[in-house]
Amino acid sequence: MTATVAPLSHVILEPLVRRALEEDLGRAGDITSDSVIPVEARARVVMAARQEGVIAGLDAAEIAFKLVDASLAVRRFKTEGAEVRLGDEVMEIEGRARSILTAERVALNFVGRMSGIATLTHKMVKAVGNHKAKICSTRKTTPGMRAVEKYAVKAGGGMNHRLGLDDAILIKDNHIAIAGGIAVALRRAKENAGHMVKIEIEVDTLAQLKEVLEEGADVVMLDNMSLEDMAAAVKMVAGRAVVEVSGGVTLERIPQIAATGVDMISAGTLTHSAPNFDVGLDFRAAA
Repeated sequence: MTATVAPLSHVILEPLVRRALEEDLGRAGDITSDSVIPVEARARVVMAARQEGVIAGLDAAEIAFKLVDASLAVRRFKTEGAEVRLGDEVMEIEGRARSILTAERVALNFVGRMSGIATLTHKMVKAVGNHKAKICSTRKTTPGMRAVEKYAVKAGGGMNHRLGLDDAILIKDNHIAIAGGIAVALRRAKENAGHMVKIEIEVDTLAQLKEVLEEGADVVMLDNMSLEDMAAAVKMVAGRAVVEVSGGVTLERIPQIAATGVDMISAGTLTHSAPNFDVGLDFRAAA
């Protein structure tokens, strides 16, 4: 499996990588490499997977190497979203040794983080089995890193929920409480939403769902419901809205949740708790 995912725009990605390099280089640069490695030294290294999973973040890694030294030659052996096995080489970098070592950690950090998210997403997608449910991410992302983490979810075969507060209306429990109830919250949302904006509302009980269906919404989010209530909710909705499940979603529970017939399963775990993917840079030869 190789997920089909459009590249994240260089306009979005390059500033994130640049900031990471600025953080790492500090005020004096890479004083270790500058002290230990002769200025004329050249090297060829490979980036290799140290576990199996789904690779992502290669665009960010290449930008890191090129920002440090535009003369570095970068060759890829894998594409974004490709499945890899232990020991697979995913990228080769050749050129000035100091430059390679300076960019190494930032490049690996992006690949490790993004591949970890892509790998966990891929596992959750596979756990859905033959059911129709789609796995999607939430806004529970690392501050400043939402674009790359959401991209990594797509590389793993998942989908994205809202990218921010401005691309869809999601009425949650506190909105309902402060607005004065489900009906008034939905009516106000419809009055103010543009014709291209969808409206989703969160419910905790089947009684709340009944009220939502009377008013109408594009998407209904079942929050922390039991499997029995999820199945009952799908029957109640009967295709009148997209049904999403959120809360208590784990890899182990996904097959059961998907079997209830829901359309979407959103999991904050994808972006806030995905284990880092083990990837390293290995010296091959002096270039």
